[in-house]
Amino acid sequence: MQIAKSKILEKRQNYRDISDLKSGIEVIDSVFNEYISNERQATKLWTGCEWAEGPVFLEKNNCVLLSDVPNNRILQYDIKSKITTIFREPSNFSNGNTVDLEGNLITCEHQTNRITRTDNKNNIVTLVDNYKGKRLNSPNDVVVKSDGTIWFTDPPYGILSDREGNKRESELNGNYVFKFDPNSKELKIVFDQCDKPNGLAFSPDEKILYVADSGEPENILAIEVNQNGTILSNPREFGKVSPGIADGFRIDSLGNIWTSAWDGVHCLSESGNLLGKIFIPEQRTANLVFGDLNYKTLYIAGDTSLYSIKLNIKGYTNK
Repeated sequence: MQIAKSKILEKRQNYRDISDLKSGIEVIDSVFNEYISNERQATKLWTGCEWAEGPVFLEKNNCVLLSDVPNNRILQYDIKSKITTIFREPSNFSNGNTVDLEGNLITCEHQTNRITRTDNKNNIVTLVDNYKGKRLNSPNDVVVKSDGTIWFTDPPYGILSDREGNKRESELNGNYVFKFDPNSKELKIVFDQCDKPNGLAFSPDEKILYVADSGEPENILAIEVNQNGTILSNPREFGKVSPGIADGFRIDSLGNIWTSAWDGVHCLSESGNLLGKIFIPEQRTANLVFGDLNYKTLYIAGDTSLYSIKLNIKGYTNK
């Protein structure tokens, strides 16, 4: 069914003053002009979320799914009809989403502390929900490597309060980046040096894993991946965003990083230089994804709404 706009809670944390909100773009390096199409401003497609997160493009359905975390649901925006419907409710306070190599939906769920796979018949299968018998915290964001392994972050946000999951004590002694092999069912900690690991993505050659740390020191790390993809080493600070912090991000086909920030989306070069910004008129921007059949449209999860802007550059996919 088509859904009406939900009521936004009146008591919300003010991330930015309303007077600071603006639209459009800012070109910092002239190369950014080559990446932006004639659309010089993001278009609002739908509004009504309390907190939008985890957008993912489903090619087989030509739609974008979007987690509305506190409202405990996943929304579906149909690209052709431009109609938004409820895809899943309740969603177990879902957050990050991606697709596996077969195009199946992979979802992070806070409430059930698990990673799930949804098949073509909408059957939901638990892939992993514990590490050596201890419940995961609240899986946050997820990416699938070209070998089919599933890498995800596990900060505590979904267990800090009932607003994003269920408040409880952590059973783990840290907040980790995990790698899950769906064939062997093996779950490994691959990185343990983040305060609160959040968004993550691989470079196009998969030699670098980028991880946003939304705790201290609020930066994006670039971490080397060894040849067989089993060991992460030599972490270095890749960059920071301002205003706010990096949450979710994606990589384009040239290796540039398109990351969320409080004022919208920032485009960073492979060396970490800020190339330009896409402003989103919301108090914060949480996540984004490349979509459409040519992967040249950026779909952006603003605080309460879904936006899009067409680009001249293609998003990286591991297909």
